[in-house]
Amino acid sequence: MCGRFNLLDTDEVHALCESLEIEADSLRFSSDISPASLISIVRTNESGRYVSDAIWWLKLDGQGRPNPKVTSFNSRAARLHEERYLGYKPYRQSRCIIPASAFVEGLGDRKTYHKIELVGQAIAFGGLCQEYVNTSTGEVVTGASIITLGPLIQWQNIHPQSMPLMLPWHNSALIRDWLDPACTDVAVFEPLLKPAVTVTQKVVRIDKPSQWNEVDTPFLIAP
Repeated sequence: MCGRFNLLDTDEVHALCESLEIEADSLRFSSDISPASLISIVRTNESGRYVSDAIWWLKLDGQGRPNPKVTSFNSRAARLHEERYLGYKPYRQSRCIIPASAFVEGLGDRKTYHKIELVGQAIAFGGLCQEYVNTSTGEVVTGASIITLGPLIQWQNIHPQSMPLMLPWHNSALIRDWLDPACTDVAVFEPLLKPAVTVTQKVVRIDKPSQWNEVDTPFLIAP
């Protein structure tokens, strides 16, 4: 699962924003983002694309806070077609993009962690979002999650169980459909849900996930 990421004010992120037709100044930059944090997501409405705040946790409670009973900062692609699954309706009605610079994956032994980034470009995570009304204040609060795919063979020593969905954001037609709430024929997105390396990844081992300190030599995973 993707359990930590960052979003930095870099040329690569500005290029992503230009492609997505949003203003980089509207993003919430951070060097370390953990689940339940406030993040920036990209959506579309009648006026066009826009950036809004969201809590990185899809299931919120009546006060607009992360529901501790449901771990929902990730949504599993394998369950998106189950009607009772939390991500079922958002996958069909409220998809979003979560911009990022890099993310952290753990092996599962609580001591082996890697930072992953894409060579030469920022990341557009495929995300889901859901709006809630705070029953005390009437404020509308948005929860969001990152879609995670099945295991990637090249990641056996990085995170053998899953990988996050990283959208091919240079494909303007696909991005248009992804962000369009009226595009309910999710069959067009099926090819995206198969784990694969489509852009060369730069991977380096780090110490503590929250510190991001590199402790080894980076290596590349090519398509």
